[in-house]
Amino acid sequence: MADVETNLSVWERQWDWSETGDEWSSWWGGTPALWHGALLPRLHSFLPAGTILEIAPGSGRWTQYLKDHCDRLVVVDLAERCIDHCRERFADHAHIQYHVNDGRSLDMVADGSVDLAFSFDSLVHVEADVLHAYLGELARTLSPDGVAFIHHSVAGDYGKLNAVVRRIPERVRRPLVTRGALIDVYAWRAESVTAAGVRAHCDRVGLACLAQERINWEHGGPFLIDALTLVTRRSSAWERPTATSRNPFFRRTRAAWGASMRARPLRATGTGRGER
Repeated sequence: MADVETNLSVWERQWDWSETGDEWSSWWGGTPALWHGALLPRLHSFLPAGTILEIAPGSGRWTQYLKDHCDRLVVVDLAERCIDHCRERFADHAHIQYHVNDGRSLDMVADGSVDLAFSFDSLVHVEADVLHAYLGELARTLSPDGVAFIHHSVAGDYGKLNAVVRRIPERVRRPLVTRGALIDVYAWRAESVTAAGVRAHCDRVGLACLAQERINWEHGGPFLIDALTLVTRRSSAWERPTATSRNPFFRRTRAAWGASMRARPLRATGTGRGER
């Protein structure tokens, strides 16, 4: 799996950002469908927010929506190229601040200043050491009642199965993965990250894990290789016992939303800063 340097090489020098990351939403029926069908329903309780922090925005696939739900948006990415794309794309929005980091720290973000931290479809590619570093930084940067919504890998929960699947010949393996019959070993998920490990590290750094929803991804099937984890600071107004769930229908949900979006596209409306 990729370390920080490999991630930097891919996103800074190798990847073609001409589609602004929307190519990764195609299986959901497009980026608007994924935002309105999967993300906004999970975030709406925390919006609008005073300050939103987006970790690893890429070319702004989610930034385009987050900017309309806050007074200040801080975007941080290890790839300067991505930050340059975002700066150009959102040049008319003066409330957005842009920073390049080292891929694991948030030194540019003040203590207790973030009301909502968000990262989706990015930190699935980082190993446990990087994810744990970011959780430690969130414990410092979240406001007293701030929350963080983090999409990350839990492929480590399938460690032995991953090894078995990789031994299957490519010509047999790939069609079975595409049909959801085998775990997706092509999804570039961090295999050092587990669901329980993330919850345990939250506890170590002083975060309360509110919810952890394990989900499947593009090819579906019963293999829940990702998680959506919601955390807050200890003693915040949101703190409660951790709710864990397994959602093998995440991909099925996208099928219904994708059909709906193709039939009748949604027009995004702003909240907090007005429609844009």
